[in-house]
Amino acid sequence: MIKFVLLVNKQGQTRLSQYYEHTRIDERVNIEADIVRKCLARNEDQCSFMEYRNFKVVYRKYASLYFIIAIDNTENELSILEFIHNVVETYDRFFDSVCELDIMFNIDKAHMILDEMIINGEITETNKDRVLAPVAVLDRAAGHK
Repeated sequence: MIKFVLLVNKQGQTRLSQYYEHTRIDERVNIEADIVRKCLARNEDQCSFMEYRNFKVVYRKYASLYFIIAIDNTENELSILEFIHNVVETYDRFFDSVCELDIMFNIDKAHMILDEMIINGEITETNKDRVLAPVAVLDRAAGHK
C-alpha cells in the first residue's frame, strides 16, 4: 500500500503531497523534512530506495522535481519506481513537459491526475488515456485548452 506521495523541488520545498492514511500535520512536517533531507543528500550513484521508520521510500528525480513515494513493506520497490515514471509521463502528456511551475499553478489538476491513478493507497489506473480523460473533460467544460 502507498502511504503518501510527495513532489519536492531541489531546495526541499514540497510542491504536492497526498497522504493515504491519517497522519497528524506536525508528524507530516517532521516526516517530510526528514525524508526530503535524506533524498537530497543522496548522490545519483546510490539506490533510489531506502528504509525509513516502518516503511520504505522510493524516489526518482526528474529535472528539478523529486517524486517520492512511501510504501509499506509488502510493496515491490521496482514496480513503484516504474509507477513514478508512469506518473511523470502522464503529467508530461497533460502539461506538455511538466515542470515545477505547472504543478504549482495547476495543483488541482495535478492532484486530480494523481487521484485518478491512486485510490486509498492502491494503484488503480496506469493507462494515460484513461487517467487524462476526466481531466480533459473538465478542462473543456471550463473553456481551457
